[in-house]
Amino acid sequence: MRVLVQRSGESQVSVQEKTTGKIENGLVLFVGFTETDGMEQIEYLAKKVVNLRIFPDENDVMNKSILDYGGSILSISQFTLYADSSKGNRPSYINAMSGDKAIKLYDLFNEELRKYVPVETGVFGEHMIVSITNIGPITILLEK
Repeated sequence: MRVLVQRSGESQVSVQEKTTGKIENGLVLFVGFTETDGMEQIEYLAKKVVNLRIFPDENDVMNKSILDYGGSILSISQFTLYADSSKGNRPSYINAMSGDKAIKLYDLFNEELRKYVPVETGVFGEHMIVSITNIGPITILLEK
């Protein structure tokens, strides 16, 4: 499982010109799964995300998590996190979990995150337009 984390100001996701998720402040997550992923990875990475200290404290040092700082999460399914371009210019996605399995894990991951903070989402498997205000910029790749 891979989660690309971005600290964000206002961000949103739209499908067919309809906003499906929007946050004012928090984290944008791009989430991808591979065939060996399950609840162990989901629980581990959900806790890692909400405890990641990338928000500023009183001294403007990145020392607070989203739990300390406040805000919400915009979670976007992203099978292309498992792209492999080692054999040419056209990426292969053979390492990405199939959609029918991945949607179940994606929903479980978002449920796990909701135990800690509010979560907005895109629409699994749809073509989405994602607008992100990346603060910092801060972008971190987590993997389990």
